[in-house]
Amino acid sequence: MSMNDTLTFQSSRPAPPCTVVIFGASGDLARRKLLPALYNLAHCGQGLMPSNSAVLGFARSAMTQDAFRAAAREAVNKYSRLKIDEGCWRGFADGLYYQSGLDRPDGFKQLKARLEEIERERNIPPNRIYYLSIPPEAFNDCIARLAAEKLIAPPNAGYFTHVVVEKPIGRDLSSAIEISRTLHEHMDESQIFRIDHYLGKETVQNLLVLRFANSIFERLWGSRNVDHVQITVAEAEGVGTRAGYYDHSGALRDMIQNHLLQLLTMLTMEAPVTLDARDIMEAKLNVLRALRPIRGEQARDCTVRARYTEGRIGDTEVRGYLDEQGVARDSRTETFVALKMFIDNWRWSGVPFFIRTGKSLKRRASSIVVQFKGVPRILFNRAGNLHNNLLTLRIQPDEGFSFDVVSKHPGLDLGLKPVRMNLSYSDEFGADSSPDAYERLLLDVMEGDHTLFPSAEYVRTSWEFVQGILDAWKDESIVPIDEYTAGSWGPACADRLIGSIGRGWYEP
Repeated sequence: MSMNDTLTFQSSRPAPPCTVVIFGASGDLARRKLLPALYNLAHCGQGLMPSNSAVLGFARSAMTQDAFRAAAREAVNKYSRLKIDEGCWRGFADGLYYQSGLDRPDGFKQLKARLEEIERERNIPPNRIYYLSIPPEAFNDCIARLAAEKLIAPPNAGYFTHVVVEKPIGRDLSSAIEISRTLHEHMDESQIFRIDHYLGKETVQNLLVLRFANSIFERLWGSRNVDHVQITVAEAEGVGTRAGYYDHSGALRDMIQNHLLQLLTMLTMEAPVTLDARDIMEAKLNVLRALRPIRGEQARDCTVRARYTEGRIGDTEVRGYLDEQGVARDSRTETFVALKMFIDNWRWSGVPFFIRTGKSLKRRASSIVVQFKGVPRILFNRAGNLHNNLLTLRIQPDEGFSFDVVSKHPGLDLGLKPVRMNLSYSDEFGADSSPDAYERLLLDVMEGDHTLFPSAEYVRTSWEFVQGILDAWKDESIVPIDEYTAGSWGPACADRLIGSIGRGWYEP
């Protein structure tokens, strides 16, 4: 096999024809992500969504079908990675429908009648995907009303019903368990897709390949060779229009419980028995089971929470979190979290993992840095100042990875210099080569593939870990809320957290 050959294990093929019902279709997620992703799947150049499939927007707002199609075109034109092709657009737009009444008593009865009408018109089976782009507190009622109108098919029917639930799935352990109970009361686990868009990103997908298709990394992976690991998800934006939601959530619930724990488990799990969804999920779940709990006084040494104050990001003046519209003046909500974590299993025993996330930071960037242990203090490292080998996985915005090694600097003297071997996805494969995360995940929902979707047990176990921190934070004498200037990389106490092992944060 040559370096130019591609070895394909899973090839994309058209999904079964279906109707995608977007609950909350007039909202921001539908406009920025869902409609562009569905158009890209249906695009003539890809053809992954059959031409007779349909998309039905379902929301509270009154809107004509023509107005919905016009709004969809505007959204696709602005946010799609693929340009609008008029022929492709006409085919896609013909399958766009809109139904109001999400908040009306008879709304779901009308939804059922409209679905049956669309399926007759387009000659498609009653394969249905319900994408719940609605507030978490509305999940239970929505599921119950779908079931009451018999809009959820049994799992052994000759056609499928798939329900997509957006994060956050609950705001604590008890509410997450309640949502899971309601979901399972009306449908089988095989019909539930808990979506985390981070798992659809190309670099996250590549974690499995990087680890298990390259012997060099897998043999280095663990406490014998790894000094520590850093995971950073930084956002330059503040809370913006999400202040009402965010002030009741915070960074721990909004980012750590789902996105960052997902990255951690993908990075550290053992090799799954197969690439089957159940085997991959079991391998990730075992990491969560091995996480050392952070409870009570332990939170003092292992957690940091803070919120941003006024500052500047680039040329933009940023007001402090407490001055944001929709934020309570006495709010105790954090916009930044840093954790020191340990995985108490055979592979990772003793290796510290530092994870951090925050809003109004210096720039938008997400990365994973694996720092390997230094060489002995002999030969080239007698002074102990030799640069460590680093494996850096860039998740956004410039997807790719790099490996830092030490090399001889050209010349007659024996000078050493750190050099970087770098792969940029856009440079290597083209700027439009990577599908958007929602494209991949929506296609998986259509095909019934759960590989990238957390199970009920995974969600519960992740909340069990996070709940220990939430409970500890109730006592502010243990971990008070610190502050950091907007446009910085976070509070000084986060530097002290990683400084506890004599290390510092790498700038993503």
